Amino acid sequence: MSKKAIFLDSDGVLNKAIMKDGNPVAPTTLAELEIPEEVKPALDKLKSAGYLLICVTNKPDIERGLMTQADVDAIYHKIRSELSLDDVFICYKENSACYKPNPGLLLAAAKKYNIALAHSYMIGDRWRDIGAGQNAGCKTIWIDRGYTEKKPEPPADYTVHSLTEATLRILGEST
Repeated sequence: MSKKAIFLDSDGVLNKAIMKDGNPVAPTTLAELEIPEEVKPALDKLKSAGYLLICVTNKPDIERGLMTQADVDAIYHKIRSELSLDDVFICYKENSACYKPNPGLLLAAAKKYNIALAHSYMIGDRWRDIGAGQNAGCKTIWIDRGYTEKKPEPPADYTVHSLTEATLRILGEST
């Protein structure tokens, strides 16, 4: 029997993005990692509703020399220890089938967990996240953080301003 999942970007969704020169960037050390208070209760509600919770994230910062594998491992160990995630899928190479907006991470998770993508959601704060969800055949929710960068095109199925609002949208739609 196929399952339904919530795919979540990390930086800007599960943890706070760091603003540098007006652009959101990932924390590169454990000390920079900050998980907003809204995240755990939102994920717990989605988990209780029967969704698998899977983080899907681009991490080109090792390739770019901005962080080490040990830094990435420490950050995601902490995220997994604090949040009720079922798995984390990370793409390290910019020019690859897994690098969002390509759907590779979502397709790999769907294969591993027998996920029905048409009954699943991708939640992200950047156009690449929404593109990956659309390319995988998921419903998409864009958390508009007010970044001054490219917007999702075509637009996400839903636009919200927080993970809490995204959770309410999903749970309202699934009842």
